[in-house]
Amino acid sequence: MELFQYPYMQRALVGALVIGLAAPALGIYLVQRRLALIGDGVGHMALTGVGAGLLLNRSPVLVAVIVASLGAITVELVRARGRTSGDLALALLFYGGIAGGVMLVGLSDSTSTSLNSYLFGSLSTISPTDLTTIVILGAAILVTMLALRPALFAICHDEEYARVSGLPVRALNLLLAVATAVTVTIAMRAVGVLLISALMVVPVAAAQQVTRGFRSTMTAAMALGLFAAGSGVYVAANADTAPGASVVLMAIASFAVVALGGVGWRTLRRRRVAAAVPSAVEPHEVVLSRS
Repeated sequence: MELFQYPYMQRALVGALVIGLAAPALGIYLVQRRLALIGDGVGHMALTGVGAGLLLNRSPVLVAVIVASLGAITVELVRARGRTSGDLALALLFYGGIAGGVMLVGLSDSTSTSLNSYLFGSLSTISPTDLTTIVILGAAILVTMLALRPALFAICHDEEYARVSGLPVRALNLLLAVATAVTVTIAMRAVGVLLISALMVVPVAAAQQVTRGFRSTMTAAMALGLFAAGSGVYVAANADTAPGASVVLMAIASFAVVALGGVGWRTLRRRRVAAAVPSAVEPHEVVLSRS
């Protein structure tokens, strides 16, 4: 714990915890819409924005927010118009985004080290300005996902019914697209564009193993995301491993533990029910035999 006395480790921990809360809060809607991999596609577009920012000598994070938002909006518009499938649109983002990012970074004067910090995250290099950006945008994403939960759940569960009910479906879909882009961008420095999708999806998948309602699943996913972020930073600090990879591995480990625990609990409950059935039947059978 001595490492957390240093300001850079404190910033790393706070930034990871904010993202650990915000990413699953958004990810549950993406999982409901079967767009679990959109984080990867938007992340690759963000990489193009990073390359453009480095090439133009501008803020890579700011340019990445703009480029990723435009990419996410494009995917949503293509999906809504039905001119091509969502999978194909995501594939175009995947390949075009990472190819454009690698090319633009190569044209700039940046080294491969700076590219790796965006690909896989670099929590220890988060500056006070980066942390302020992460906290403000992360809090905005979290508040929006919680405040608009009924409407967002409606469009994710049944878009046609939501449209008939009078909800602004197009605006809410675009809001989700932009929120995805912003979440991916603020997580670049912490988890990396290649790993942020896991932090959006894995806690939600783990929570679904033991919960039923949407609200309880969302709460459990946020708690698991918080645990994965905090424990991942702790492991990285003590084992000298990559923070982003450590956070994702802790999320996967929590999924395995929750899934196994859920299987064990369901098995135990079935055995208890099966054991209780004969005792409930015996008196009835005795009554029948006497009659």
